[in-house]
Order: sequence, then C-alpha cells, then structure tokens
Amino acid sequence: MHMFTRVILVIMLVLAAPVTSALAHSMLVKAEPPRRAVLTKSPTHVRLWFNEKIEGDYASLVVLDAQKQPLTDAKPTLAPDDQKSIVLPLPELAPGKYSVKFRVLSVDGHVVESTFDFTVKGDAQRK
Repeated sequence: MHMFTRVILVIMLVLAAPVTSALAHSMLVKAEPPRRAVLTKSPTHVRLWFNEKIEGDYASLVVLDAQKQPLTDAKPTLAPDDQKSIVLPLPELAPGKYSVKFRVLSVDGHVVESTFDFTVKGDAQRK
C-alpha cells in the first residue's frame, strides 16, 4: 500500500469516529404527559423514557408552574421496571400551564437536557 493511500485511510477513519459516537447518545423517546398535552385531569406523575440507560443519581426533573416555581421538592427516581426511565410524583395540579425541565446523564457520559410544556384544563381532577 502506498504511503499516500495509508494517510488518506487514516484521515477517513479519524473523521468517521466522531459521527459514530454522536449517534450513540441518549435521547428522550417518550414523555408522560406528552409534550404540549392538554389534559382534562391532573397527572399523578411525570415519567420520561430514554433510548439508553441513564444514571439515576445524576437525573434532574422539575415541573414548574406559570410563575416558574417548582411544584415539589421531590427528586426523580429511576423507574423500578425500566432503567431507561425516570419518574417524578406530582401533587394535585390546579388548572394552568406547566413546564417540565429535565437533565439526565446517560451511561456513556453524555448529558441530555430539555424543557417542554403541558396544560391542565379548568375543572381538572386527579387522573
């Protein structure tokens, strides 16, 4: 193999490596309640599912009211039936708009964070 061909091959391998590792990061695949949901009943919890296992000790999940105040001091926990999911119990929610803010660390060390909203309509009762 010529020296030039070897150099080109090494460059191609180096350039391809970051793309492969970026595709392996964790991402949110499902939320309960879902993004932009309009609920007729107050949810009892927020649960998030990811495509990979996450580090439960480093997970942060907060639900904020319209004044951006947290609804509970409770900490999220890994779901006992799924190490790719975290759960946060909620108090009874009054009608209004709420924001879910989360930050998790996947087992590969990548941080995933985002925010989404849901709404509880008037006359809502516990789900």
